[in-house]
Amino acid sequence: FVLLVIILSIGRLRYSATLVATVARLGGCESLAIISRCSNNSSKVGLASKFFQFQQQHRAFHRTPSALKMSDEVEAAKKAAAEYEASDKDGAGPPTVFDKILSGEWDSKRVHDDELCYAFRDINPQAPTHILVIPKKRDGLVKLSTAREDQKDILGHMLYVAGQIGKRECPKGFRIVINDGEQGSQAVYHLHIHVVGGRQLQWPPG
Repeated sequence: FVLLVIILSIGRLRYSATLVATVARLGGCESLAIISRCSNNSSKVGLASKFFQFQQQHRAFHRTPSALKMSDEVEAAKKAAAEYEASDKDGAGPPTVFDKILSGEWDSKRVHDDELCYAFRDINPQAPTHILVIPKKRDGLVKLSTAREDQKDILGHMLYVAGQIGKRECPKGFRIVINDGEQGSQAVYHLHIHVVGGRQLQWPPG
């Protein structure tokens, strides 16, 4: 948090109010102390310039983590797409981490389990609630766009399960996400539905 001390002239209240409003919009200011002293126009311009510089730095600082996270996700998606394209041309795709979870080789925090699908908590959650719903038998169901007509039932079942989980875990609302392909930032080529919620989500995504 930033403690800001602004030196202003008491006689320039109008200018003070404008500057204070500008500082307030920066966000992240825990407290704001206003002390009087700045008298000439050049001082005002210099002070305003410093505030705008701070505003840019502040915004850049708070954008950095999400920008890096987005970059990581894009790189992971590109790598996964390349591995998928390089795998056997039978459409089944290479083995994935979900195979290890379904076999029990890797632990997971189970949320739902039935004969058709399995749901568990994402180990890298993007919200307080972030759950993945996957088919137990991949059977070529690597992407939504490659689903066969005979797989409509499993798709409907997974979506229904995702909705029930969302309703139970996020009573104020949730989002259903299915990433598809490289530009859709799909990082695991085993179809999965994200159930995301527990906070106010923004729009548009990505």
